[in-house]
Amino acid sequence: MTIEKTYFRKGFGLKNEVRPVIEAEYQSGLVEEIRAHGYRQSFGDVTVRLAEEFGFCYGVDRAVDYAYETRLKFPEKRVYLVGEIIHNPHVNRRMTDMEIEFIYPDEEGRFDFSHVTEEDVVLIPAFGVTMEAFQDLKKIGCVLVDTTCGSVLLVWKRVESYAKDGFTAIIHGKYTHEESRATASQVNKHPKGKYLIVRDMEEAELVCDYIADRPGRLSRDEFQERFGVKSSPGFDPDRDLERFGVANQTTMLANESMAIGEKLRQALLEARGPEYVEENFRSFGTICSATQERQDAVVKMMEDPPDVMIVIGGYNSSNTNHLAHMCRQHTRTFHIEDSTCVDAESGVIRHKAELAVEAPEMEERDWLPDGPFELGITAGASTPNNKIGDALLRVLRIRGIAEPELGAGVAEGETLTP
Repeated sequence: MTIEKTYFRKGFGLKNEVRPVIEAEYQSGLVEEIRAHGYRQSFGDVTVRLAEEFGFCYGVDRAVDYAYETRLKFPEKRVYLVGEIIHNPHVNRRMTDMEIEFIYPDEEGRFDFSHVTEEDVVLIPAFGVTMEAFQDLKKIGCVLVDTTCGSVLLVWKRVESYAKDGFTAIIHGKYTHEESRATASQVNKHPKGKYLIVRDMEEAELVCDYIADRPGRLSRDEFQERFGVKSSPGFDPDRDLERFGVANQTTMLANESMAIGEKLRQALLEARGPEYVEENFRSFGTICSATQERQDAVVKMMEDPPDVMIVIGGYNSSNTNHLAHMCRQHTRTFHIEDSTCVDAESGVIRHKAELAVEAPEMEERDWLPDGPFELGITAGASTPNNKIGDALLRVLRIRGIAEPELGAGVAEGETLTP
């Protein structure tokens, strides 16, 4: 078997066959009706406002398409998925329903492929996989279906170019996230490639203090201890922060990524001057347009915030967490993982009240205002429309409002299930 015959990035030409199934499972007549009414519609005493950009992005849509095509193309083969196709519990449950088996990483992010054979099929998720994982799968000789998002690939190309030209890649992201691990691994295409992952502005400031040699900065040993697991093996801040380029995990807060990049540039400017910066600093071009559009839509909505905001998406979804964080700055916000977090019978909502992925889920009663109110809704890029519609139906039921009669009909599966 050769890699040309076993590696696929463009599906199998079965989109027309799987699209009706996907639309039946993931679309929502209710959501489409509200969108058609200018993203705003009233039901009883509840005025619903949808963000103007929400839900499945192109990369997620493509990944889901390819997963369904793969199952149709290879009905008799074992199909594995490296991690999760996307960070959405409903979609990942559907993968399980289709007898796609998940291979999860250990705490260090490594995968055990020892049970995978050349007769099997392996799906690479939208986040991508590390170079090491890809090479391990390539050696097995199994069929590889690569759904890595195009926006992620653009970041990889930028990071790889940094390493090629002797620049350290400083990546704004979560070092435990699949995408950041995969992105950082791109520096390994070159022998002296280096990377450093910073989680937020606080960590970026520590790096800036070191670059500019400011009073109270971390010592070399302290720096290596703080960033040891977040940097390439043998990372030496004295050597590896002399020239660098910045990049980001595509689902981070776009404005924070840009701010971090500018802070790092200013630190190098402070330390070495403008001529040095011109030759030894490189900037982004890696902001994901879909992430930016969904964040911009929330910013626009929060100019006149609704009374209550529901943000729908996996608790481990970075882009959903950031949308919820943005909304919390302006109005009462509930980040729910799935529409089933809204219990239409008891009126209880289960939600995550903090930005941190590991934050616990909470339950809350009497969370809806008395009297007429505005309900805002948005969703992360991995959330299908049927879950948005179902969440809204559950809220309406709590208020005693009958299910709306739609001209196009409510999509199949969009009912008040127990």
